[in-house]
Formats: sequence, C-alpha cells, structure tokens
Amino acid sequence: MAGSSHGHTPAAWTGVIIAFIGFCIAGVFMVAANPLGFWAGMAVVVLGGVVGLAMKAAGLGMPKESADVAAARARAGQAQTS
Repeated sequence: MAGSSHGHTPAAWTGVIIAFIGFCIAGVFMVAANPLGFWAGMAVVVLGGVVGLAMKAAGLGMPKESADVAAARARAGQAQTS
C-alpha cells in the first residue's frame, strides 16, 4: 500500500483523528459508567466519518482513477509477473 498513497489525504487524516478522539471519549465514559457521555463519544465518531466524506467531496481526498490509468496499472502488473 505504500506505493499507492492509500489514505494519505487531508480528508482521511482529519476523519480518522476525529473518530479516534470520539473513541477515546466513549472509552473514558464507558469506564466511568456514564451512558450519556459514551453516546456523545460515539456521536463524535460518526462526526469524524461525516467530516471525512465532506472533505473528500470538497476535493481533499484521493482523486478517482480514470479507466486509462486503471488499464495501464493492470498492464504494468502483468508485465512484472512475466
């Protein structure tokens, strides 16, 4: 995956960081036996996904690969195995 830049975008980093913070919040409140705080943390997790998707829609995610690029990638992969 290192050669494909999988997930190395501002949208991916921001979404994951927000979701991680939400998991931390939920974990703290779960140990503290506070259901309201737990669900607030889970809402932050969902917010991370929404923010990531919104940033991707705004052009900060990975661009979609064209059919020409996909075909060239497939040909290159076949050439390496031959």
